Amino acid sequence: MASDWQAFASAPSDGAAPWRIVADKMTYDQKENSYTASGNVVIHQDDKTLSAEKVRFDRNSMEVSATGNVLIKVHEDKLNGDRVDINLNTGIGAIEKGLIFIEKRHFFIQGDKIEKTGRSTYFINQGSFTTCDGESPDWRVTGQDLNMTLEGYGTVTHATLWAKKIPVLYTPYLVFPVKLRRQSGLLAPQLGYSERNGAQFIQPLYWVINRSSDATFYYHHIQERGEKIGGEFRYALDVPSRGVLMYDSLDDRKIDDGLGDNTDDWGYSGDKALRTNHDRYWFRMKADQTLPYNFTSKLDLDVVSDQDYLREFTSGYTGYHETQKNFESQFGRDIDDKNDAIRENNLNISRIWTIYSFTTDVTWNDNVINRRQDKDDPTLQQLPVTRFNGLKQPLFNDIFYADIGSQYTYFYRQDGQTGHRGNLNPRLYLPYHYKNYFALEPSMGFLRTDWYVDQKDSRTPPVEARQNRDLYDVRCDLSTDVSKIFDIHSESIDKINHIISPKLGYDYIPKVDQTDYPQFDELDDIDPKNTLTFSITNLLTSKEMIEEPSEGSGNKKTPLSLYHQFCRFLIEQPYDFNKANQSHETAFEPLYAELDFSPRDFLTLGTETKWSHEKGELLSNNIFSRLSDTRGDRLLIEHRYTRDQSESIYFDGIWAVTQSLSIYGEYERNLDEDRDVSKTIGWLYRAQCWLIELGVEHEDNDKKIGFMIHLNGLGEAGNSL
Repeated sequence: MASDWQAFASAPSDGAAPWRIVADKMTYDQKENSYTASGNVVIHQDDKTLSAEKVRFDRNSMEVSATGNVLIKVHEDKLNGDRVDINLNTGIGAIEKGLIFIEKRHFFIQGDKIEKTGRSTYFINQGSFTTCDGESPDWRVTGQDLNMTLEGYGTVTHATLWAKKIPVLYTPYLVFPVKLRRQSGLLAPQLGYSERNGAQFIQPLYWVINRSSDATFYYHHIQERGEKIGGEFRYALDVPSRGVLMYDSLDDRKIDDGLGDNTDDWGYSGDKALRTNHDRYWFRMKADQTLPYNFTSKLDLDVVSDQDYLREFTSGYTGYHETQKNFESQFGRDIDDKNDAIRENNLNISRIWTIYSFTTDVTWNDNVINRRQDKDDPTLQQLPVTRFNGLKQPLFNDIFYADIGSQYTYFYRQDGQTGHRGNLNPRLYLPYHYKNYFALEPSMGFLRTDWYVDQKDSRTPPVEARQNRDLYDVRCDLSTDVSKIFDIHSESIDKINHIISPKLGYDYIPKVDQTDYPQFDELDDIDPKNTLTFSITNLLTSKEMIEEPSEGSGNKKTPLSLYHQFCRFLIEQPYDFNKANQSHETAFEPLYAELDFSPRDFLTLGTETKWSHEKGELLSNNIFSRLSDTRGDRLLIEHRYTRDQSESIYFDGIWAVTQSLSIYGEYERNLDEDRDVSKTIGWLYRAQCWLIELGVEHEDNDKKIGFMIHLNGLGEAGNSL
């Protein structure tokens, strides 16, 4: 029914738009300065709306009394009930038999009487709350008195947790979060049990420091080991400038000293070094920072107390896996493997110009075992390595091209030879293209190396303090491309473009006696080279035609082309002329092949292979297959093989049994040693407003069982540690 009456209330004192009243019938009392409206009454201002069957509105006090299917909407939030008394200016009032819906957290709060006591505070008598839809929600919490502060917390007295119509838990007092934005407070705890550590409990405390930084503190109780304390600090000054630093420590009751039962119970298989320390810790940090004059810096720190710490604590808020996942997602940089006893710490400063680039790295490789056991430490450090490079540029009317690389490094060892090294490496190119048939690019490079060695260590075989080396190399590449387009005209693919790129490359480095030079890394002893390499690369790219609606053109559609490179196959064969002149050597180097094949969005296959002509067998082979679909199913199978070193098979997958139920698993087996590395299986059930997970994990010499219930709006109870 169209509304017959409308009126304007007094404009609010803050200068906002006036309230407007629309109704089927309306009367005005001039003495009381009030309106009485009935029938489809709507009072609204901007994005605030009150609707009811009958309303009395006092213009002097801005008080509204509404009855009959009362509904108040502010943005997407809703409040409805049988009767509402509210002040339109302050928003303070009360609603009988009311229901509040907070859209951002999908929160439903219900009560016999709901009072809005302040700008963002509520009191509910005989109330309940849930995040589940429906008249009979999957879970809800009821209580006698409920106090709630938006962007804060709510409290309930005599709280009962219900699953449908069954009471499952009672507590005389309950605190729950009602936060639309980040706010300081306790986060959900993690609970778990393992054979090695017993019962465990982690309680995080979150602290919002300011708009650009926050921190989390962790208390971690480990039944068999002690109390582990940790903290995490995060900051974001702007988009490229941000950092995360984490630290946790434990006074461990258990050690691995090789005596009695300690080694069997608290050591690790394959670990040849003991762990006799009680003080255990891990400090790690990653940061990106913009600097003046368009320089940028990256900092990676990783300092751990002992070689077993990261194998000991892999899961949970402060565990290795969670740290690795966070660093990769936030910075795109990994951390060293948990089994590595040498941890890299690095500071990088760089700048890129149009034709030049500058980088400097300070790298400290922390040998954890040598440091912990106070042994001699010959681990090589680069403090720093600085590179200044000029990109490839034309010379002499584009006939020649040239680039240049330069590097300075100071090598340091706590025990062993230290010194300086400088490299200068210009290169001259003479590219030639014959129409579209082939490209030929011969080039010649010159390498000048200068050393200055510190004569500080009498145990190091003495070398001359100052030395230099001049070395040249020759390279020539001949390549071409052959392509053909195939018309497919299928439902999904219109055309396929096949490109074949054969390439012949020759590399030559003369043999130079380098035995008297310092030996810091591989650049100090460059092997002679006389190699011809032939390779073929096949690229297959599909073209799909789709139609998308054109903007502002009604139902007209614009054809679009989508290109997808679904196959890349490379095979490469080097031939060594130096070995051809030696009767006991095989001139053919290992054959290398690489395949990436993704015919459909749900299927990816890949492999890397090296084949030895001399031995007539594989040197290495890594092959994987990945399947996925839109339901959420995923399966990864990977086989890894390196001759005389390792062979393993790895499975990782999740099966969406139904829309709500999933089964996931992970399995890795060392085929070379015929033993399982890790096994995990779990069940995950996800409903509209809650989630339950049960997982079992067996890794190294520990078994873990984890159980988690997540109630949307209340957080988690339980987790695997």
